[in-house]
Amino acid sequence: MGRYTGPKVKKSKRVRAPIAETTKHMKADLDRGPGQHGMSRRRKTTLFGERLREKQKLCFFYHVSDKQFRRLMAEAARSPTNTADKLNELLERRLDNVVRRAGFCRTIWQARQVVVHGHIRVNGKKVDRPSYQVRAGDEISVREKSKKSLTAMAESVDAGNIIPQWLTADPEKLTCKVERVPQQDEIFRPFDTNMLHVVEFIR
Repeated sequence: MGRYTGPKVKKSKRVRAPIAETTKHMKADLDRGPGQHGMSRRRKTTLFGERLREKQKLCFFYHVSDKQFRRLMAEAARSPTNTADKLNELLERRLDNVVRRAGFCRTIWQARQVVVHGHIRVNGKKVDRPSYQVRAGDEISVREKSKKSLTAMAESVDAGNIIPQWLTADPEKLTCKVERVPQQDEIFRPFDTNMLHVVEFIR
């Protein structure tokens, strides 16, 4: 999945849900399906297909491969807490997602690129792994030499962007602090997710 370079809206149409909180994805005709003519005929979705679609929604929204997703699922399954809740928490705590949630970038693809190129600092140290799991008390900032170029990117973020309560972020100064791990009612996506189907599919 990481090597896909085609149109991102095609993925939204594939899963019938906006995988990015941008105008292009939110206003796309998701009922037509991918391709020039959309779905020429409706096919009955199987139980397997329903669970696959729910898993793909999360993979596309957080930009993780199937292999990465299975690793997160295995870690969530080992947790004494609810597996679905722990999986949500692990996805939200990825560094590239935190950069997006903080309003530094408009999309997860921009956030991933910013992290991989070494523009992000965690507690003053360079971290270039998008999968890095942030912890409560971590402070995320942008490298001084990169602030000028990233300021324009942060300004392009929609004014209505909602910064979750588990983060304290200042998009103007490009700084962010993780106050605590995210709670389930603080995790918002532009689509509904049946986490039970996701867990059943992976298992």
